[in-house]
Amino acid sequence: MVEAGDCAQEGRLQTAGGRGVLRGDGMMTNVPGIFLGIQTADCVPVLVADVRRRAVAAFHAGWRGTLARIVERGIGTMRLRYGSRPQDLLAVVGPSIGPCCYAVGEEVRHEFESQFAYVSRLFSEVYDSEPVRDKYPLLFLTTRAPGHSNLGPQIHLNLWEANRRQLLDAGIPAKRITVIGECTACVGVGSAAGRKYFSHRAESGFTGRMMAAVGVVND
Repeated sequence: MVEAGDCAQEGRLQTAGGRGVLRGDGMMTNVPGIFLGIQTADCVPVLVADVRRRAVAAFHAGWRGTLARIVERGIGTMRLRYGSRPQDLLAVVGPSIGPCCYAVGEEVRHEFESQFAYVSRLFSEVYDSEPVRDKYPLLFLTTRAPGHSNLGPQIHLNLWEANRRQLLDAGIPAKRITVIGECTACVGVGSAAGRKYFSHRAESGFTGRMMAAVGVVND
């Protein structure tokens, strides 16, 4: 977890070429005039603001960061560092790949099962809909023994709900948490204006990045 205030006091916020020197999946600050940015193209940006203590935090929560409870741990760090109280915090879970499009492997589900009691709320099984398969299901029957066929549902992970639950577990009231709920992989696809968001998965890695930013304004 990076604390931007320490680096600001040492004058190390950017290189001579103007590039930021702070890198990490979690940053926080209470220094006015500093804005924290999270770049994503499917992972979840989570922004938190303490409206009483005037402190902010930004978290980059892919499935590994979510599994490591980066948001929940980050709120704990804000409480220790700034004296933040959960009831004074506002949180936003930004656009990311949604449960509609985020297929993962069985090993990912096993990892989450070992960490979260509410894991059943985070995963769903999704069957692809194919017109030919739906019309002629007998053509796709397999002669393999049960459990050995490569046909079957995909396992989808809901990172929005996973991070919302971490915010709740950290003590933030539900009414102070906003989940944007727009999927970067499918929102805007097929529209006349083109894609609304960049998506690493939907665009096979050849894509740009969005930035979610939060900061403390000068008095």
